[in-house]
Parts: sequence; C-alpha cells; structure tokens
Amino acid sequence: MSPHAARRRIWGWWAFDWASQPYFTLCLTFVFGPYFAAVATETFMAQGLTEQVADAQAQSLWSLGQTVSGILIALCAPILGAFADNTGRRMPWIVLFSAFYVVGAFSLWWMVPDGSFLVGALIAFGIGLIGAEFTTIFTNSMLPELGDDGAIGRLSGTGFAWGYAGGVLALFLMLIFFAEGESGRTFVGLEPALGLDPEAREGTRFVGPFTAVWYVVFMIPFFLWVREPRRRPTHPSFGGALGDLWATVKSLPRRPSLFAYLGSSMFYRDALNALYGFGGTYAVLVLNWSITQVGIFGIVGAVTSAIATWIGGKVDSAVGPKPVIIGSIVTLIAVCALVLGMTRETLWGIALAPGSSLPDIAFYVCGAIIGGAGGVLQSASRTMMCRHAPPARPTEAFGLYALSGKATAFLGPALIGLTTWVTESARLGMLPLIGLFTIGLVLLLWVRAEGEGRP
Repeated sequence: MSPHAARRRIWGWWAFDWASQPYFTLCLTFVFGPYFAAVATETFMAQGLTEQVADAQAQSLWSLGQTVSGILIALCAPILGAFADNTGRRMPWIVLFSAFYVVGAFSLWWMVPDGSFLVGALIAFGIGLIGAEFTTIFTNSMLPELGDDGAIGRLSGTGFAWGYAGGVLALFLMLIFFAEGESGRTFVGLEPALGLDPEAREGTRFVGPFTAVWYVVFMIPFFLWVREPRRRPTHPSFGGALGDLWATVKSLPRRPSLFAYLGSSMFYRDALNALYGFGGTYAVLVLNWSITQVGIFGIVGAVTSAIATWIGGKVDSAVGPKPVIIGSIVTLIAVCALVLGMTRETLWGIALAPGSSLPDIAFYVCGAIIGGAGGVLQSASRTMMCRHAPPARPTEAFGLYALSGKATAFLGPALIGLTTWVTESARLGMLPLIGLFTIGLVLLLWVRAEGEGRP
C-alpha cells in the first residue's frame, strides 16, 4: 500500500467515528434519551402515578431497552467476529449493521408526545443501538492494521477526538435549528427549521432523521478509502467459527492478562455506558432540567471529550494505555460520588438557598469531567485491546471485547433500575456505578501493561 493510500485509509477510518458518534451523543444521552424520559413520565402520571414514582418508572423502562439490546449484542458479537475472521471479510457486516443504524435512528421520528409510540420507539432505539455497536466492533478490529504499538494509542485517541467533535457539532446544530424548549423555540430563539411543529415536538423528534442522514453522508469517506487486506478464508462457516471461538474461550484461563482485562473492562465499561445513558435523564428527573439545558450540558461534555481524548491519545502512545485507564477510572469514581450527593435543594447535606444555581454549575462541571475522563478511558481501552489481540484474529478478539462490555451490559441499567425502584429515587439509583468502577479498577492489577506475550 502506498503512503498516500495508507494515509487515506487512516482518514477514512477516523471518518467512522465522526459519522457514528451522534447516535450516542444525540440519541442515547442528550436529546432523545431525556425526551423519552419526559414523555414516559407524563404518560405514567396520566395513568395516576405520582411524579416521583413516574420518574422511577420512566427510568426503569429506559434501562429495560438498553438491557435487552445489550444482551443481544453480547450473545452475537464474538460469534460474528470469529466468523468474520474465518471468512476474511468485515466490510459486508459493516454495511449490514450500518443499515440497522440508519433505520433505527430514522424511526425515532415517530416518538410522539402522547406516548402512543413509547414501546415502538424503544424497539427502534434498540435496533439503531445494535447497528452502532456492531459497526464499531468491526471497525475497531481494523485499528491494529493501521500502525504499530507506538502509533495506535495516538490513532485511537485522534479517532475518538474526531468522533466527539462530530458529536458536538451535530448536537450544536440540533440545538440551534431544531430542538425546541418549553417556549417552542430553539435555545437561540429560532423557530424549529423546516417548518417543524413545536407543539408536536417535531423539532426534538427530528433527532432521528438528522442522525440517520448524518451517518449516511459522513460514512462516504470510510467506504471510499478503507480497504480490507486480503485474507485466506479458514473454516468459513458458523460451525467453524463457533469451534474456533470455543477454543479461544477455553484458552482464557491460561492467558491471565487478557482474562483479567476482559473482566475489568466488563465492569468499568458497563458503568461508563450506564453513566452516559442515564446522565441526561438524571438531569431531567433530579434537577428538572429542560431538553435545551441537557443539550448545552452535552456540548460541554463533548467539547472536553474531544480535547481530552486527543491529548490522552498522545499520553497513551508515550506511557501506554494502562496508567491512562487507571487515572480515568479514579476520576470517574470521584465525580459519581459528587453527583450522588447533589439535589435541587442540597449539596451533600448542605442546604442551598432557594433557586440556587450551584447544582446546575456543579453538574455542568461534572459533565465536563465525565466527558473528558470517559472519552480517554474508551480510547485507551481500545488501545489495550489491540495489545492483547492476536494478529490473525483481531475481529474475534474485539468480538470478545464487545462481549466483555455487553455480557453484563444489563447489569448497570438493571442495577440502576432496581435501586431506583427500591428507593423510589432517581438520584440514589445511580449508586451502583461506583461499585462497578471499583471492581474494574481492582481487576486491572492482573493486567500486563504491554499485553499478552510481551516483555
């Protein structure tokens, strides 16, 4: 491959992060997620529940959707990864799951304010999330082919930085031109563009079609410039893939560093994903924020994520991913502890003046830190997995990595849902995340910084 083609391949690979990130930024966290929670709460209150109980029911329903999607991803990811390695083809799977992404995202348009499409929207969101997660598995497995150990940390960090930059730009455009607040106008005072009806919340619902079109347009460089190396097919059947996968799984106890890393990432990534998934809904349910406020919160977090992951990628290349992962987890534990002690009226038991803006300011600061530390953690985790992935079977390895991230993907949302239901408090429902982060941190003690089979 010529140097020019190699550079274009890297830029095409980065384009995927730019194209795909808005699903997580707009749909999961900062626009659709809070909108879903608000509509669900109003629907449950109309059925006679109190506001606090309706908030808890809404959060539990949102967690159920993520739990089911996570289980499906966990079951299928390693099998599809092994099959892709055996056939030597990843691009057809990227095309297939890109279609899932686009169809799922576009269908969020039908989430009307009366709650009549509540379950349908949850299913559509799950389809789009499955598409986003599976395309990420197959594109992540290409990272080891883009550079050596000294370069992949920087490449991973830059890719995440591009992703967050794309996410913040997409969110900025949604807030300026489409997502309406309580006044029926966007946060800069404009009526929703394209003649969208604010009474029917069409500006906010447009997040679905907007995300789908964004993905289609910005995936063009990926499909034009990224080419797979030719691989000879081996055991090109699902039966052969299952056999090879089972052999790999049986070998894990003899590979303590990889085994410990998969276990560690299983817990801390589950906590991080739950934190992302419930951050916006937490602000709506506990601090009574508007969708516009949540969107601004998202911009702050995404900007810090873009900057931090770019810097973190350079640190990763300089010192390795393990110290970066440890520092990020410790930071996130501290922020979770601060958020848990925050309400509209108090901050860790200290009463605040009526109408105080301190909880809002504190939550904005927490969002910035969560965005930065979370982005760096994901980037360094991808690098660490590259150091443990066999060169001949990278997609299977990243399938196992996805399994480790999704095998207990139900755990974070389920624990939040259970704790919320038991305490009838959306705030205390976030408590299990500290425990999950801590377990992941402890398991890192058995992970070799340079990966398996390295000095």
